[in-house]
Amino acid sequence: MANFVDRVVLHVAAGDGGHGVASVRREKFKPLGGPDGGNGGRGGNVVLVVDPQSTTLLDYHHHPHRKATNGKPGAGDERNGADGEDLLLPVPEGTVVKSGSGDVLADLVGMGATYVIARGGRGGLGNKALASPRRKAPGFALLGEPGDALDVVLELKTLADVALIGYPSAGKSSLVSVLSAARPKIADYPFTTLVPNLGVVTAGDERFTVADVPGLIPGASQGKGLGLEFLRHVERCSVLVHVIDCATLEPGRDPLSDLDVIEEELSQYVADESLGGKPLSERTRIVVLNKADVPEARELAEMVKPDLEARGLEVFIVSAVARTGLRELGFAMARHVAEARKALEVVEVPRVVLRPKAVDDSGFTVTRENTPDGEIFRVVGERPTRWVRQTDFSNDEAVGYLADRLNRAGVEEALFKAGAVAGATVVIGATDNAVVFDWEPTMSAGAELLAGPRGTDLRLEDAHRPTRDQKREDYAARRAAKTAAREELAAERKAGHWADAASEDDDEL
Repeated sequence: MANFVDRVVLHVAAGDGGHGVASVRREKFKPLGGPDGGNGGRGGNVVLVVDPQSTTLLDYHHHPHRKATNGKPGAGDERNGADGEDLLLPVPEGTVVKSGSGDVLADLVGMGATYVIARGGRGGLGNKALASPRRKAPGFALLGEPGDALDVVLELKTLADVALIGYPSAGKSSLVSVLSAARPKIADYPFTTLVPNLGVVTAGDERFTVADVPGLIPGASQGKGLGLEFLRHVERCSVLVHVIDCATLEPGRDPLSDLDVIEEELSQYVADESLGGKPLSERTRIVVLNKADVPEARELAEMVKPDLEARGLEVFIVSAVARTGLRELGFAMARHVAEARKALEVVEVPRVVLRPKAVDDSGFTVTRENTPDGEIFRVVGERPTRWVRQTDFSNDEAVGYLADRLNRAGVEEALFKAGAVAGATVVIGATDNAVVFDWEPTMSAGAELLAGPRGTDLRLEDAHRPTRDQKREDYAARRAAKTAAREELAAERKAGHWADAASEDDDEL
């Protein structure tokens, strides 16, 4: 168990998107060159990849926290930030990905299969991308969207066609060692096998895989011994082989009772129905009466074989030590594996049904909720939530831009229909990281009071450039006006209209 881990809880976090930048081009002779802020880069994804060199989840047991790199922020001169690098996590083939609530997210089968477990956040747009004919000089940019962060459960379920199950020290490891080239640990004490061992068996034209599962004991389905931890490795097997020790000296044990105990544990184990497998109690059964090299054990095996066959089971008397009865057993397993594979081939692949969104689907919902703090109106939707996350609330113009987007999307109208009034508490987003504010219809940022409509600059409105003749006429008019003003001042001086201000005040007093 120290070198094999088949179940871990992994905390993954994708990279955050880089922030956009608000910048204005500044060049010689072009004091108002316009916005040139670049966009932020996308955050890196966290991707699970099936790797043939990976056989255990031990690395994630020691290091359960994994995070991808963030996207780089944008810069001036229309320079976009670099995207974050994806974090590739190698896993063994047969790994099942589950959510924290136990729902199956992915079943990774096949070399090179991938699954994006956490998506990186989008990069924020710079003011260059936000510019439009109505918004020529945005004084804000969008923030990068945070990446996904979640806890997932990784379970390794061995890919094998046949599983050898039974009590500890029943001879399962010895049987695998003589049927295949596998060399598992073999010893004369219980629980020698601590990890599933795989062996490849060839019988005629069939080639299949046999798994040696650690020994089961009564109560294994409830967690006793090692059975609960490794029964999941039996879920993918189409054939179950009961290996029964006919030479055991333990009191109260015999082949029939051992079989009944293991069958009871299999029936109580709940397999993942979402993976499409049959319950363990419905799999094909083969009974192997082992250790027939011992005279007393062979006599017992021949005695109980008719009773087992009366139950409809296929029974073989073998000896892993003497290597007797193995050929017939191998061909029987190959026959059942071939039948199981043929049954899988005729399974129809479900059709992929495309369900486009309805025309009147707004992409969000508005619900009225009663909380201990009072009545609130919650807006839940992918787009409104993303817009809120990317808004810089310290910038009035950015807040006004958010209000315009929500209004155009129909959020304001939906709030009216839900019964919201001015001053009502509105929550945008799910319970975690939601934005709460007091709603004011047709929200404005006040920037238009200073510089015209929001996102505009009055200095950029006049795009007229005078011609050379117009410049000469303006220059001549200014000189004529200056000459006329000088002549008027000279005439007033000669007429004696100039007087001392202080003396005039004294005369009035």
